[in-house]
Amino acid sequence: MTTPELLNAALATPLAGAVLIALTGRWPNLREAVTLVAAAVLLVLVAQVLPVVLAGGRPEVTWVRMLPGITLGLRVEPLGMLFSGVASLLWIVNSIYSIGYMRGNAEQHQTRFYVCFAIAIFSSVGLAWSANLATLFIFYEVLTLSTYPLVTHKGDAEALRGGRTYLGILMGTSIGLFLLAILWTWQAAGTLDFRPGGILTGHVQGMAVGALLMLYMYGIGKAALMPMHRWLPAAMVAPTPVSALLHAVAVVKAGVFTVVKVIVYVFGLDLLRSAPSADVLVYVAGITIVFASFVALRQDNLKRRLAYSTVSQLSYVVMSAALFTPAAIAGAALHIVAHAFGKITLFFAAGSVYTAAHKSNVSELDGVGRNMPWTMGAFAIGSLSMIGVPLTAGFVSKWYILSGALDVHQLFAIGVVFLSTVLNAGYFLPIVYRAFFRPADGAGHGEAPLPIVLAVCATALLTVLMFFAPGLPLALAQALVGGGGS
Repeated sequence: MTTPELLNAALATPLAGAVLIALTGRWPNLREAVTLVAAAVLLVLVAQVLPVVLAGGRPEVTWVRMLPGITLGLRVEPLGMLFSGVASLLWIVNSIYSIGYMRGNAEQHQTRFYVCFAIAIFSSVGLAWSANLATLFIFYEVLTLSTYPLVTHKGDAEALRGGRTYLGILMGTSIGLFLLAILWTWQAAGTLDFRPGGILTGHVQGMAVGALLMLYMYGIGKAALMPMHRWLPAAMVAPTPVSALLHAVAVVKAGVFTVVKVIVYVFGLDLLRSAPSADVLVYVAGITIVFASFVALRQDNLKRRLAYSTVSQLSYVVMSAALFTPAAIAGAALHIVAHAFGKITLFFAAGSVYTAAHKSNVSELDGVGRNMPWTMGAFAIGSLSMIGVPLTAGFVSKWYILSGALDVHQLFAIGVVFLSTVLNAGYFLPIVYRAFFRPADGAGHGEAPLPIVLAVCATALLTVLMFFAPGLPLALAQALVGGGGS
C-alpha cells in the first residue's frame, strides 16, 4: 500500500465503519463488533504512518485543487500524528466502555450513537492530518455537526437546550470568527498551507498580528477560552461516553490542537515573539485557567465539575503555546495527551458510579470507593494527573510548560500554574477523600459492568505509563519544535 493509499484508507475506515454500523443496527452484538473492528483497523493504519513521521517523513496526498493557493488534502506532521494516535487509541477504549454503559443504562438510539461516534472519529483524523486551513476547516465543521446528535442524545428539553448552546456557540465562532481569520490569512499570504515557520511573516505586521491571532483564538471555539466556553458545561446533558468523546477524544482536543497548529504553522514562533501584541494571549488563557478552576470548586454535579476542569486544563495548552518557546510548545503538545488520558479516566469513572449507584453529585459519593475500589482508584489516578503529581502524565506536561515559562521569565504564567495546581487539588482531592474515607451513604452496591471497569482501568494505566515511558509522545512533541515540524 502506497503512502497516499495508506492515508486515504485510514481516513475511510471510520467512515466505512459508520455505514456498516448503521446496516447492522438490528443486531446489537454484530453492530458493536463492527465498531470494535473498525477502531482496531484504524489504530493499525495510524500506527503504520508513525515510523514514517518519526523518521522525518511527511506523508501527504492532494485530493483537489480549488482556488489559487487553496487545495484539499492531507499532510501528516508530528502534532497531527500525536492527535490522530490519541484519537484512534481512545476510540477502542471508549467503544468498550460504551458497550457497558449504553447497555447498562438501557439507552435509546444506540445505533445512532455508534454511527455518529464513528463519524466524529473520521473528522478528528481528517482534522489532525489536514494539509492546510481549508481542509482543516471542513473537518472542524463536520466534527461539530456529527457530535450534535450525541449531545442531544436523550431528546428531552434539557438535552435540546444544551444542544442549541453547543451548536450555536461552536458554529457561531467558527463561521463568524475562524472563517474570517482564514480569509484574512489567504488574502495576506496567498496560501493556506501549513508550513514550518509559518506563512504570515512579511505579510502581517504590528498590531495586526495580535488582532489576527485573537481572531483565531476566539474563532476556534472548541478551545473553550472564556467567554466562549459555555457550550462545554451545557453539553454535559449527554451520556457519559459522549462527555468522554467531547473532553478527551475529539472535540476539545480538536480545539487546542488547532490552536497549536495555527501558532506553529500559520504564524510561526519568530513572528509571534517579535509582536508584543501577541502577549495578550498568555493573560487571556491564564485568566481562563484560574477563573474556571474557581467555578469548578463550586460545582456539586460531578460532570459539571469535570467540565469546568476541562475549560481550565484546555487553557494550559493555549497559555503554554502562547509563550512561543520550544519547551512550551512541547509542553502544550504533551498536555493534549496527558489531559486526554486523565480526563477520559475521570469521565469514565463518573459514568461508572452513575451506572452502578445512580449517583451524579459530589455530595452523594461518601464511601463509594469502598464499594467501587477499581473505579474510584482509577478516579484518584486521573485526579492526581490533573493536579500534576509525579508518577502521572500530568506531571510530565506541566514540567515542560513550566520550563517554557522559565525560559522567557514569564512570572504570570508560572504563578498561574502554581495557583491552579492548588485549586485543582481543592476540587479533586475532596472527592477522593469522600469516596474512601467517609462512611458509606445508603445501601451497598458493586462495580459497574465489566466493560466499564476494564475501560476505566485501562485509561488510568495509560495515565501512569506516560510518566514512566513518555518516549513516543515526547519524540513527536520535540519533532514538532525541532525545526518547526518540517
